[in-house]
Amino acid sequence: MKRSFVVQQVARSRTPCFLSPSISSTFSSSSSYCFINGNNKTPSLLSRSPTFPFKSQIRRASLSPLNQNASDVKDDVNVFQLIQAHQEKAARLPPIEEIRTLLHYSLRGVLSTFSLKYAGYPSGSTVDFACDAYGSPLLAVSNLAVHTKDLLANPKCSLLVARDPEDRTDLVIIVHGDAIQVNESDKEAIRTAYLTRHPDAFWVDFGDFQFLRIEPRVVRYVSGVATALLGSGEFSNDEFRTAKVDPIYQFSKPIASHMNKDHAEDTRLIVQHSTSVPVEYAYMLDIDSLGFNVKAGYEGKSMKLRIPFTRRAADRKDVKTLIVEMLQAAKNQSS
Repeated sequence: MKRSFVVQQVARSRTPCFLSPSISSTFSSSSSYCFINGNNKTPSLLSRSPTFPFKSQIRRASLSPLNQNASDVKDDVNVFQLIQAHQEKAARLPPIEEIRTLLHYSLRGVLSTFSLKYAGYPSGSTVDFACDAYGSPLLAVSNLAVHTKDLLANPKCSLLVARDPEDRTDLVIIVHGDAIQVNESDKEAIRTAYLTRHPDAFWVDFGDFQFLRIEPRVVRYVSGVATALLGSGEFSNDEFRTAKVDPIYQFSKPIASHMNKDHAEDTRLIVQHSTSVPVEYAYMLDIDSLGFNVKAGYEGKSMKLRIPFTRRAADRKDVKTLIVEMLQAAKNQSS
């Protein structure tokens, strides 16, 4: 089936998203700072962001000298400058590859449909999904489910996938499209693709279940929600279906799990060496060919940082080689 749609593509500036989910709790112990930066040539948005944590903290300090002394303020400014400079240079996947990769390896999202029972109102449900070779989400749905009835009556829908459901400032993907019933000739391939991502989904062979494929019209992404620095963009189906899935991301879970369980201190040293920030801890979140993302702590606050490799990783074994090299460089500097 030919999939051709003409959609305006918004140029992605790779805008960094700082700030916690709640501006009012700026720099509290629960704050999370997501840096999704890039190689944009636009002026820094920091100068236009009066609610950025460090600036607001400095402003409060000037009004309440008992809460913070001048050296503390200077230290915070220096740390921010180090982080900003590092994140602006940190290598990342091209936007479309990052979105395509994240969607490919995600398992669950929020499906929005047009309600059949309550006409004129939208309906939402949490669904498991997989993606086919072109990045189209695949659903295994029961004929008894409300969302199935909705989609059979009106195929227009959207699927929202969050990189980190607990952090609304992190990356969110929204697929807008039409849910269509698959051809009989495609069912076995789709079944295989779905079970590869959900090996325990034995119910897909029940008589009241069927597969639906969401044919994307537009794939949108948003980062920095609820902050002063909002980044967003979109891709047409033709653009998205030809994008590459990063080959290293598939090893994220086992590598990150191993590093966090057995080498947490090594990760902290690497992050500290890479960013020049004296972090208290660093937990690896995910990995791709160009580097990895961590959640790190500084002065009791948490932030998400991008740590680039010194070169592109060729395979899983090469990831280990790169991490060992980065650790050795960190230890050499600290000795």
